[in-house]
Amino acid sequence: MEQTLELAHVPRVRAVVSPRVALVTALAIGLAFCAGLVARVLVGAISLVTNLAFLGRLSFDQVAPADGHLGAFVIVVPVLGGLVVGLMARYGSQAIRGHGIPEAMEQVLNNQSRIPARMTFLKPISAAIAIGTGGPFGAEGPIIATGGALGSLLGQLAPMSASERKTLLAAGAAAGMAATFGSPVSAVLLAVELLLFELRPRSLVPVALASVTAAGVRAAFVGVAPVFAMPALQPPSGSALAFYVLLGAVVGVVATAVTRAVYAVEDAFEKLPLHWMWWPALGGLAVGIIGYFAPRTLGVGYDNIENILSGSITGKVLVVLCVAKLASWLLALGSGTSGGTLAPLFTIGGGLGASLGALASSALPAVGIEPRIAALVGMAALFAGASRALLASVVFAFETTLQPLGLLPLLGGCAAAYFVSCFLMRNTIMTEKIARRGVRVPTEYTADFLEQLRAGDFASRRVVSFATTDTLDRLREFFASGEPGSHHHGFPVLDEADRLVGIVARRAVEDRRHAGSLEVLRLVERPLAVAFEDSSLREAADLMVSQGVGRLPVVSRAEPNRLLGILTRSDLLSAHAQRLAENEPARRRAPAAQRV
Repeated sequence: MEQTLELAHVPRVRAVVSPRVALVTALAIGLAFCAGLVARVLVGAISLVTNLAFLGRLSFDQVAPADGHLGAFVIVVPVLGGLVVGLMARYGSQAIRGHGIPEAMEQVLNNQSRIPARMTFLKPISAAIAIGTGGPFGAEGPIIATGGALGSLLGQLAPMSASERKTLLAAGAAAGMAATFGSPVSAVLLAVELLLFELRPRSLVPVALASVTAAGVRAAFVGVAPVFAMPALQPPSGSALAFYVLLGAVVGVVATAVTRAVYAVEDAFEKLPLHWMWWPALGGLAVGIIGYFAPRTLGVGYDNIENILSGSITGKVLVVLCVAKLASWLLALGSGTSGGTLAPLFTIGGGLGASLGALASSALPAVGIEPRIAALVGMAALFAGASRALLASVVFAFETTLQPLGLLPLLGGCAAAYFVSCFLMRNTIMTEKIARRGVRVPTEYTADFLEQLRAGDFASRRVVSFATTDTLDRLREFFASGEPGSHHHGFPVLDEADRLVGIVARRAVEDRRHAGSLEVLRLVERPLAVAFEDSSLREAADLMVSQGVGRLPVVSRAEPNRLLGILTRSDLLSAHAQRLAENEPARRRAPAAQRV
């Protein structure tokens, strides 16, 4: 059956954005309003549980567990909270265990961003109980996880693609973070670095506007003051800047050790002859004992971070707080209770940075090292090294303190921590758990290599083609000859004017139900699929997949009936040789006398 190129399938040029992006953006903004309100509800719920558990009163006032005077009974409170969380995990959903971000990443990578609907209420309730009864966690992890669950649920209720659902999940998570800290830019960066695994307008616009919306909701409730207020900083000298970069490298080593310690504790719990439902209670016992001797380790501890950054906590008190917080957090998180990682890491990193900064300032007074800047760098660098969310860490520290003079030390210190972390460990605190389950997590986000290459540059120019009047006997003889090209599975068919009319499949020619005298044009039955010379290899590859073919004729856009070459799957693979070559270090050229 004769065919024309008017009916041909051609590569679809992908638009930068489509009307669907406007729809997803509108949904993301509505979602952000909900996430902002959920964040306030969760913060209030944590305060309510804290007041009930440690002060014995019904109140939503924000208090610290250390404000209570329970004596030795303070050991029991986290145990009771752990029992409740364990029961909720056993009979509700195991997914409430942990800090939420790895679980969200796993749903993005393995389950088309589908999070069970029950997580939208089980996660915040379990987190409020765990943190309110003294768990050494921040509220941000559960809020991020809850926002992501809300986005996923919305994407499941509405007719959304998996990609759009992922965008809504990331928008909800980013909105949760922005609503907690008033940090919309770092929330977007965190979503990009840990959930989206891409930086494209179709996802960036909805997530960004969701973050702005959630930050606006927070401002309406609590204002726009920085979450961690600290005195104004002075510009760092060059020598001090070098110290902050070195500090970041040291913190990167610590981040590696902390990450490994987290999973070592988890592995230790796995070996206990005790059902996992009871582990949070056991972890709560450790939290209670540590909290009895170091009450500041109990609860969210945002006030601790602010006091560290402002220099209100120093010396031995600071060291004890950080060591005790680390031990309490490791045991609680390893037990599988519900909580976050950001606040504990900020506390530990800030304390480490402030301590090392104070020591360096005393030893090298002429350098001008500022312990408060060192605390800020340590706080952000520990999270950057543990999570590898480099840009999110830098911008977060700025947005939560509003100290622009800290940006340069932050960038240097976090970059150093990031480098050391990448060098010393393969997975991060966010990805180790799911990597053990066989999930492959992207670690590099690069432009699509095939999108940068033209189909015409990689198409084979020596094309074996047949005329419309050739018979099947002629083609079968060619197949049996073993000549170059006789092994191909598809062949272009040209008319008397050398115009492309279609492709004939080898299997159709070899089908003995067709008489040998039959002209080849009679077997060109399927619509033609072609690539233009200026089409990208990505567009061509997508067309191959959608049409179920392994070869595409390449034609000129100006003369679409003119055959220029054939693009095969092998050509697509060979294009990657250029990518591999670009990543190879340049070899030193041998001296002229040694060249052969």
